[in-house]
Amino acid sequence: MDFNKAIIAGNLTRDPEIRSLPSGAKVCNFSLATNRFWKDKDGVQQKSADFHNIVVFGRQAETSAQYLKKGQEAMVEGRIQTRSWEDQNGEKKYRTEIVAERVQFGSRGPGGGGPSEGSYQSNEDEQGADNDADQINYPEEEVDPEDIPF
Repeated sequence: MDFNKAIIAGNLTRDPEIRSLPSGAKVCNFSLATNRFWKDKDGVQQKSADFHNIVVFGRQAETSAQYLKKGQEAMVEGRIQTRSWEDQNGEKKYRTEIVAERVQFGSRGPGGGGPSEGSYQSNEDEQGADNDADQINYPEEEVDPEDIPF
């Protein structure tokens, strides 16, 4: 059985870049940082970050480029792909990236008015708290049936 699926949630490390392929299709590139928190053997809290290259195609690329900004939270679902090429010196280069099938936008970075509906709470907000880093903090607001348009 073969299975290639990646789901990550983190913060954009730079503004998205959009380009057009020769076919006219749009492609958007950005990078997400994911943080991991743990306590070492002495009980001191440690932190590390991983950086993930994201590629989005088509209409979703246009939407991502339009609405995502550096520092904003996002969740990406897609597949992992490694591509290779030769640089100008003939040296072989490799790049591993997540080709997005789905991108969900979160709140807009620091000072962005807090988490938006459907977004996750970033681990940075839990850094000083005693909460488990794997715990999900859901929005506290409730949906009023009167607000549903159908």
